[in-house]
Amino acid sequence: MTSGVLERALTDQPEPPLRPLPESAAAILRALDAPPRLAAHLRAVHNVACQLVDWLQTTYETVQFDADSVLFGAATHDIGKVLHPAELSGPGSSHEADGYQLLLAHGVSENAARFARTHAAWTEPDIDIDDLLVSLADKIWKAKRVPELEQLIVQRVASISGQEPWQVFMNLDEELDRIAADADQRLAFQAAYPITT
Repeated sequence: MTSGVLERALTDQPEPPLRPLPESAAAILRALDAPPRLAAHLRAVHNVACQLVDWLQTTYETVQFDADSVLFGAATHDIGKVLHPAELSGPGSSHEADGYQLLLAHGVSENAARFARTHAAWTEPDIDIDDLLVSLADKIWKAKRVPELEQLIVQRVASISGQEPWQVFMNLDEELDRIAADADQRLAFQAAYPITT
């Protein structure tokens, strides 16, 4: 049975509003009776991923990526913290591999589950633009800028779009500044929910 606090974390509307998680992701969180703070975090990161997807589709139409995978990945990337709740308030990476396994156990495809493993591993050789977007959403939601990660995205977008890297950087930088401006509200939304139910 889902706790009322978890349900509120999944449905409350702060200012500015957050988009709802994909229903398949929300259903997994309910089935696991996930910590409310985790649900709030996933909503914040998912909302940022929605903004990044919208921006990329509008600004760089030639860049092909799987928007649904990016949004599901952002909505579930930290699911392993159900098993490692201490990592909700402190450092740790045990949730990454365990989250991947947890999603597989809930019938999620390997392709969709991979973001639990890859969201902190953007330098690995098999990482694609979808993985990079989830990683970026997981940083910029709290206004954290990671130049190495941003540069990887700039290089991918520039090579596909034909636009000069400096121009891609300027466009991305402007979008990230816009998204980062609401970081305090997202952080407050997450902090409003307890780690335990």
